[in-house]
Amino acid sequence: MGPGEDRREEEAPTGNCIDLEGIGIELFDSHCHLTDSAFRDDREAVLRRAAEAGVSRWVTIASDVDDVERGLELVRGRPGSWCTAGVHPHEAADAPGDAIERIRALATANREVVAIGETGLDFFYDNAPREVQRQLFDQHLDLGGELGLPVVVHAREADSDIAAALRRMPKGTSGVLHCFTGGPLAFAEAMSAGWYVSFSGIASFKNFGAADLLRDVPTDRLLIETDAPYLAPVPRRGKRNEPSYVTYVAGAVATRIGRDVEEVVRQTTENACRFYGVD
Repeated sequence: MGPGEDRREEEAPTGNCIDLEGIGIELFDSHCHLTDSAFRDDREAVLRRAAEAGVSRWVTIASDVDDVERGLELVRGRPGSWCTAGVHPHEAADAPGDAIERIRALATANREVVAIGETGLDFFYDNAPREVQRQLFDQHLDLGGELGLPVVVHAREADSDIAAALRRMPKGTSGVLHCFTGGPLAFAEAMSAGWYVSFSGIASFKNFGAADLLRDVPTDRLLIETDAPYLAPVPRRGKRNEPSYVTYVAGAVATRIGRDVEEVVRQTTENACRFYGVD
């Protein structure tokens, strides 16, 4: 999901589906949008609930160049938090001509920037011309390879084009297919390139169509995320999403792959730290 897409702004409860007390597990929400206006009135309360739920690390994802600055302001001096730098495909048509240069400068100058993106292709909403999306996506992939930073990729209804872009990218470029819902061609290219795949609350939906591919992801390349404020998982579906709900995502993924939820939490936290090069 991304800017301009459907969201629900309802008060979120404090409960979570995993009792972490006494087992020393910490969660990592690998992808959320905490600079979004949905959190304008209660952002600090949202972060307190996340900490109470055991979410000790999170990365807030940029939607455009200005959003990078907001992300940096949010994470500076806040242990366990980082941000990214990039332009979402929904915003590609409005990206300034010097967007990549500005992203490069921000990523180079700020250690809090741990990835390039969110970038990618969205041919479902088509909020930007497809060729503009393709060009900007290629530039993000090139920049990630240049800077040695992973690339966070949004892919919707663009499976063959995503796969083609991954084949074109500089050798050794790392990245993640975030909020993955399917697309066998992109999945195959990502697996071949050693990429990670991240799953959101959609994995808790009855109509989740990528269950077989989820089970095919190597355990050391599996990530979980909320994509907050979008896509709240069952049983909070229809509400505004927030990082504390990554507990539900962990439970849904564990059920889908037939593993203990504690094992999934430990592995995905370790994977996210490795992917982003933190801790």
